[in-house]
Amino acid sequence: MDNGEEFFKKMNEKQQQGMRSITKWAKRIFLIMLPIILLGGLSFSWITDYIWMDSLGFENVYTTILTSKVLLGAVGFLLFLGVSYFTLKWIHRSYVTFLDQSMLPDLILNKKTSRSAILIISIILGLIGMPLVQALGWEPALKVINFEPFNEVDPYFGMDISFYLYVLPFLQFVINLFMSISIFALIGVITAYSVFGMYKKSRLAQTHIVITVGFIGLLLAGHHLLQPYETLLTNQVSVVQNSVVHGLSYTDDLINIPKAYVLAAAAIIATIWMIIALSRGRLIGMIIPVAAYVLIVLLGQGASMVVQQFVVSPNEFSQESPYLENNIDLTRQAYGLNDITVNDHPGNYTLDEEMIERNEGTISNVRINDARPLLDVYNQRETFRQYYEYNDIDVDRYVIDGEYQQVFTGARELNTSGLPDQAKTWVNENLRYTHGYGITMSHANQITNQGLPEHLVNNIPPEGELNVERPQIYFGEETNKNVIVNAESDEFDYPAGEVNESTRFSAESGIELGGLNRLLFAIKEGSFRMFVSDQLSSESQFLETRDIMERVNRIAPFFDYDQDPYIVVRDDGSLAWIIDAYLTAENYPYSENYEGDNNFIRNSVKVVVDAYTGEVDYYVVDEEDPLLKTYANIFPDLFSYGVPEDIQAHFRYPEMLFKIQADMYGTYHMSNLEVFYNREDAWEFPTEKYFDTDITMEPYYITMQLQEEDTEEFVLMLPYTPKNRQNMIAWMGVRNDGENYGELMVHRFPKQRNIYGPQQIENRINQDSTISQQLNLWSQGGSSVIRGNLIVLPIEDTVMYVEPIYIESSNATSLPEVKQIVIAYGDYIVMEETFDRALNRILQLIEANGEVDFSEEDLEDIEDPALGAEQKLQDIAELFENYQEELSNGNWTEAAEILVELENELADEMPDELEEELGEELEGDLEESSEENSEE
Repeated sequence: MDNGEEFFKKMNEKQQQGMRSITKWAKRIFLIMLPIILLGGLSFSWITDYIWMDSLGFENVYTTILTSKVLLGAVGFLLFLGVSYFTLKWIHRSYVTFLDQSMLPDLILNKKTSRSAILIISIILGLIGMPLVQALGWEPALKVINFEPFNEVDPYFGMDISFYLYVLPFLQFVINLFMSISIFALIGVITAYSVFGMYKKSRLAQTHIVITVGFIGLLLAGHHLLQPYETLLTNQVSVVQNSVVHGLSYTDDLINIPKAYVLAAAAIIATIWMIIALSRGRLIGMIIPVAAYVLIVLLGQGASMVVQQFVVSPNEFSQESPYLENNIDLTRQAYGLNDITVNDHPGNYTLDEEMIERNEGTISNVRINDARPLLDVYNQRETFRQYYEYNDIDVDRYVIDGEYQQVFTGARELNTSGLPDQAKTWVNENLRYTHGYGITMSHANQITNQGLPEHLVNNIPPEGELNVERPQIYFGEETNKNVIVNAESDEFDYPAGEVNESTRFSAESGIELGGLNRLLFAIKEGSFRMFVSDQLSSESQFLETRDIMERVNRIAPFFDYDQDPYIVVRDDGSLAWIIDAYLTAENYPYSENYEGDNNFIRNSVKVVVDAYTGEVDYYVVDEEDPLLKTYANIFPDLFSYGVPEDIQAHFRYPEMLFKIQADMYGTYHMSNLEVFYNREDAWEFPTEKYFDTDITMEPYYITMQLQEEDTEEFVLMLPYTPKNRQNMIAWMGVRNDGENYGELMVHRFPKQRNIYGPQQIENRINQDSTISQQLNLWSQGGSSVIRGNLIVLPIEDTVMYVEPIYIESSNATSLPEVKQIVIAYGDYIVMEETFDRALNRILQLIEANGEVDFSEEDLEDIEDPALGAEQKLQDIAELFENYQEELSNGNWTEAAEILVELENELADEMPDELEEELGEELEGDLEESSEENSEE
C-alpha cells in the first residue's frame, strides 16, 4: 500500500507539473500571439491602404507618411521606456543599497524578478508614451527635416520666417514633452524616496532627485529662452491684457523680452541653488530659489500690466506706431495682399448707348440666373429618374462658337438611395448601378419665355453646344459607395425610353480583384458576398473612395480643400473635377489670424480628378510658395508641373481664399498708421436680400472688360461698404484668365459723395411704389418671390446694378422662374420682363432727361417719367380736394378758379399711367361738382 500510495502521489505530482507546464506554455503562446494578432490587424489596414494608394500611383506618399508615423511611435516608445527603466532601476538600487534586506520583499531582492517587473512596467509606460510623441504628428516632424527657407526675415530678431513656422513649434513640443516626462519622474522619485525618509539619508536618492531637478531647471530655462520669439505671434502682453498690435508690441519690447531672459537666468540659478541645498541636506533652503523664481514671475507680470496700463494706454498710438507698421506689412505679406493694383473709380453717370456697344461682351454676359434657385430647376427638369441628383450648380465660362460665354454647370450624379426598395439588392447597388451620367449646362444670361434657363447642354445622352464624349461619372460629390465594375453582368448606363442602355468600365484605374486582393477587400468591406459571388472574376475592378473630397483627403491629408469642387468638359469630351487645395500655417510673425490660429494661406495647388477613371493629379500653380517647396521636398512624386491648357482655361480663383483676403484687406488696406489704429476707414462686406432676409453678400463671378483691356475676362469680385454704413466705398476683384490669373485689384469710389451700395439698392426696390406693389401682389395667392443675386456691374467709369426676380408657386413640383429683371442706375430703377427691355428703359430715361453725365446735385432734379406721372396725379387730387373744400365753405369764386385750373390740367397731354390712375371716378366727381357749382 505504501508503494501504491507513493506511486499515485508521484503520478499526481507529474500531472500537476504537466498542467503547470501547459499553463506556462499557454501563457507564452498567448503573449507571443497577442502582439502578432494586433500587428496583423494593423498590417491588414496598412496593406489595403497601400494597395489603394498604389493603384493611384501615390504609393511613395503613403509609405513616407506611414514610415514617419512608425518612427515617431518608436521614438515615443523608446523614450518613455528608457526614462521609466532608468528611473525605476535607480529607485530599486537605492532601496537595495540603503535598506536592510530583511525589510525588503522577495520581489525586490530577487534580481531576475525585479528586473522583469521593472521591464514590464517600463514597457507599459512606453506604450502609453507612444501616442504622446505621435501627437507631434508626422507632418511637423517631416517639415522640420525638409523645410525650405522663406528667404524673408522678421523685422526684430532677423530670423527667417521658416523658423517660426517649423523650428519654433518643434522646439516647443520637445521642451514640453521632456518637461512633462521630467515632472512625472520627479513626482515618482519624491514619492518613492519619501518612504523611510530616504531623501534625507541616501546619497543615491539625493543624487537621483538632484539630476531630475537639474534637468527640469534646464528645460524651464529653455522654455523662457523661446518666449521672446513667441511675442511676435500673439497680441497678449500679460495674463489679463492684450495689445492693439498683433505681434511684438511696446510692452513686449520693453518688459516681456527682457523678463524672459531674466527668468531663464533665474531658472538656472535656482536649479543650481536647489542642487547645492539638496546635496547638503538643507531641504528648507530649497524653498528660497523657488520662492525667488515665483516672485520674479509675478513682478514681471505686474511690470507688464503697469507699463501697458500707465505708459502705453494713455498714449497708445504714439507708443505702438513702429509695431503697428510691422503688423500691417507682415499681415499683407501673409495673405498675399502686397501686390494689389489700386485704382480710383470716379463713379460717374456716363452710361449711354455707345458705352453699351463698346462693352457688348460685358452686357451680354450679365448673370440673370442665380445658382441657388437654378439647382431646384435642374433637379426637377433634368434628373429624369429618381436615382439621379444634382448636388451643386457652378458658374464657369467657355468659348462656344468663338464667343466667350459665362455658363452654369451641374453634374447628374447617381444616388442609389433613390432606387425603389425592391431594387436595392446587392447586385444593383454594387455591380449594376455604378455611375451618374452627363451634365446640364445653361447660359448665365439667357432664359426661355417661361423664365427657365436656356440650355447649352442637356438631356440623356447629352445634347447641345459641347460634345461630351465620355459622360459617365464614376467619381463625384455624391458617389460615396464603393462599387465593382467589369463583373459578369453589364452595368446600367442610362435610361432610354422603356429600355436601359448598358456599358462596361473601360479604364484600368480600379483595384484588380484577382488573387489575394479579393479576400483582403472582402474582409475590409465586411462583405462575404463579395468573396463568394460568381459575378466577379479576375478582370473585375474595385472602385474605392469615389467621393472626390474624401478621395483627395485620403491621398494628401495635409492640404485644406475647398468645399466647392466644380466639373468641367475637357477638349477630348471627358469630364473632370477641379478642386482648390490650400496650404495654411500658424505662427507667421505679426500676422493677424483669420481662423483659429491660422494666419498664412496659399492656393498653390489645383487638384484634378477624372470623373470616369478617378485618376488624381496635383498640379502646381505657384512654384514660389515656400510651403509648397517644403512639401515637394517631402513628397517629390506627388506633384505635377505643367497644367494642361484645357484645365487651365477653367481655373477659378477660389471664393474661400478671396473672402479671407477681402476680409483682411477691409482692415489692412489702411496704410496711414493713425487711420489704421483708429479703424477710421474700415470696410466690410455689404448685405443683400434673398427671399425676405438680409444676408451677407458672397463674392460672385462676372464676365467684364476691364478698362485697360481689349477683351472680356472672368473676374471674381465683391463690393465693400464702410463699417456700419450702406453706401459703396470700393470693390475688390481678382482676375481668372491666362497669365493674369490671381491678380488682385481694388477700385475705390469717391468718399465725398454717395455711391449706392447693394443694400441701398435693395431698399430702393422695396420703396419703389410700382415695383413693391407688384412684388407684393405676386407674393399673395400661394406664390413666393425670390430675389436673386444683386450684381454690381462696373462698366468703364460707371456702375449698374442688376437683380433677377424669381416667382415660385407653393406647389411642391413648381419651378422657380425668372419673371422680372430689375436694373438700377443712378437714381433710376426699373423692372421689366427681360434684361434688354430693362436696359432700354434705363437708356430712355437718361435720354428723356437730357443728361448723360450728371452730378449728384443734378440727380435731385431729374425725374423718372413714371414718377412724374404719379406726381401729376397727386397734384390733381390735391386741387380737387381744395376745390371741394372751397365749395363747402361757400367760397364760390375761389372754387371756380380752382375748377378752371383742374380743367387745364386735364386738358394737357398726359402720360398713359396718369390716365389709368385718374380713372372715370375722378372725372365723374369733377363733372358732378361743376354742375352743382353752375346751379348755385
